[in-house]
Formats: sequence, C-alpha cells, structure tokens
Amino acid sequence: MVTADERVVAVIMVGGPTKGTRFRPLSFNVPKPLFPLAGQPMVHHPISACKRIPNLAQIYLIGFYEEREFALYVSSISNELKIPVRYLKEDRPHGSAGGLYHFRDLIMEDDPSHIFLLNCDVCCSFPLPEMLDAHKRYGGMGTILVVKVSAESASEFGELVADPTTNELLHYTEKPETFVSDRINCGVYIFTPDIFTAIEGVSTQRKDRANLRRVSSFEAMQPDPRILPANYVRLDQDILSPLAGKKQLYIYETNDFWEQIKTPGMSIKCSSLYLAQFRHTSPHLLANGDGTKKAGITGDVYIHPSAKVHPSAKIGPSVSISANARIGAGARLKNCIILDDVEIKENAVVSHAIVGWKSSIGLWARVQASGDYNAKLGVTILGESVTVEDEVVVFNSIVLPHKTLNVGVQDEILL
Repeated sequence: MVTADERVVAVIMVGGPTKGTRFRPLSFNVPKPLFPLAGQPMVHHPISACKRIPNLAQIYLIGFYEEREFALYVSSISNELKIPVRYLKEDRPHGSAGGLYHFRDLIMEDDPSHIFLLNCDVCCSFPLPEMLDAHKRYGGMGTILVVKVSAESASEFGELVADPTTNELLHYTEKPETFVSDRINCGVYIFTPDIFTAIEGVSTQRKDRANLRRVSSFEAMQPDPRILPANYVRLDQDILSPLAGKKQLYIYETNDFWEQIKTPGMSIKCSSLYLAQFRHTSPHLLANGDGTKKAGITGDVYIHPSAKVHPSAKIGPSVSISANARIGAGARLKNCIILDDVEIKENAVVSHAIVGWKSSIGLWARVQASGDYNAKLGVTILGESVTVEDEVVVFNSIVLPHKTLNVGVQDEILL
C-alpha cells in the first residue's frame, strides 16, 4: 500500500489534431479526446479512474492541441473531481517518452514517488490501484498493464514475454512481423521517477553518436534519416525493449476488457463497454423505462437529462444519447451514439451508427450498418448537420458534414 507521505501523479497522453485523422469526420468538430463515449468525453474515463489512486496529487494532460480547446473541460473536471487537472501543450513532437521528459520539472513539482502514464485512446477498466500495489511488490522502475489477445491480432500491438513466476518483463518488441506472444502492451504504465534518468540516458547516447558522426566530414555531409533527434524518445523501442530482462520492468495482467480507440467504429464498441461498466461503477448514469411513462429501455443506455425521448420509443442496448437530442414516437435505437442537438423523427431506425451534432433523421428513415467495428464502412457515420429525409435508407456509409440525403445510399463515402 502507498504510505501517507508518498504522492502520486498521473500523466495522460492525448495526442493532437495531426494524430486523429482516422477519427474524421468526428474530429472536425471536437478534439478526439473530448468525443463522448457512454455520454462522457473519451479522456474522462481514464481521468475518473485516476481518482481511485491513493494520494493522487495532480493529473496532467499532454498533447498538441491548443490550450483553449481543453480549457473549459479541464476547469470543469478539476472542480468535479476536486483534484488539479492541467493541460500541457508540447511545442513539437518529443516521442511518447520524450514528451514526459520535456515536462519533468512540472511533473516532479509535487515530489511524487510514482508516476502513472496512460494513453487517452485506450478503453479498459483501468485497474490503477491494483497496478500500484503490484508495482510496489515488484520493486522495479516500471510496471506495464498487459492483456491476452488472439494470436491473429497480437502483431498490431507491442508483444511481450514475461517470467510466469516473477512477472518480470523479459522481452518486448513493437508490432513484430512474426508472432512472439499473445500478451500485449495496453498503453498503461506506472513508473518511479527513475524513468527520467532512463530517458535522459537515451538522449545522451544520441547526442554522443551525433558528435561522433561530425568527426568525419564525409559522414556529416550524408544525413541519415533513421537517426532521431536527441530529445525524441519513444517509450516502446527506446525504453521498454532495451530494459527488458534487466530486472527493471514488470507486468500486471488484466483479465478485464481492453480495446484501442483508433476509429469511429471502435468508439461505438468502446461506448458499449463503458456503459456495461457503469452497471458496477456508476449505475445512476444508466437510464430505465418500461415504455409507459418513459421510453422502453433494453440493456445499458445513457440519456442526457436535457434529451427528450418519446415514451413509445424503444432504446437499447448500448445507446448513448447526448444533450438536447429529440427522439420521436416509435423510433428504434440500438448500438449507436447520438450527439448533441440531434432530431430523430417518428418511427426512424438507427443501428450501429453515430449521428453527428445537429443532424436530423426523417420519418421512417433508417440509418444502419453491419456492425463490423474494424471495417472501414462497418458503421454508418453522419457528420455535423446532416439531414436524412423521410423514408431514406443509409447503410454502411460515411457522410461528411452539411449534406442532405434524399435518396438511399449504401457502402459509400459522401464528400
């Protein structure tokens, strides 16, 4: 357990606008970390998980977005959780470990004994207090959250091998071409402040190599694009791989859910996972109704208090309805995310879809998809202010903002 005089800080990497291109058209309107999953901004889920860490002193968000884009949210969540949350903007890319090192003086202001590092685009139950306890037992510099996945999908992530008895990390490789292990890196870590010494060591080695190259005038005239800047340090290739097998790094394996939120399709799946988690963590956020005075609710559903849903509508499972949405009589919604100010008219059907801000779905219209969250067109996405007219069917399609559809579309991207 953490003793009373030990303090912990958490750092959440939120990326930037150039990193979220696969999340378009939804990222046109809002930074990806603020896109709502289960009615809460994506970054809210790891932040609220951090609240469970004993002796948490501060939460830092590090990214490339302009500070004004996070100012309102950071102020709101700090007041809600009664914990200081601060956004730090990187001036240029420093790598996943270099970004942490760049703000080391701020991060160490509270003299923490441990530093959590989380990636914003990870969806899981975030067992952070349990990780902290395990990390203290191991006595190493860092502990990595890992999960078992199928052998077919493992190569998309960082694969690792650990000692089955001690949980020491023995081998780590990022996205290998051949199968190494079905245990993968979840993108959630805890470190002691010694991590800064390890990062500084990588930077120093790079500077030394650069100085050696300058010794030869010929080599200096032949720039090598593979040589990274000294202050650009990657956590996986530059820290985890070299330190594996040196009794510095350990793993903590979760048997709970885990997904990476790279595409809009995955946001529907992850919203569903968080809604299911609400049953245990925040049951007050889940809607209920039997179709008499309130709409009939099936499964896990979030409805914002300002949304208006007709009692004859059927909602669920796995539906999130945002602020000021209006759901008409007889409408049927399942496996979908409905964003602010959307109108869904009488008897319309929405399934495996994201309906963008201020969009309108007409009478008896259908906005649907196959539900293959990994496929490019496996879910239907309507950008901001899209109008689907009465009785029009939209299937497996992506529609960019400010379009009006008066004929059916299937398997299309409408620019």
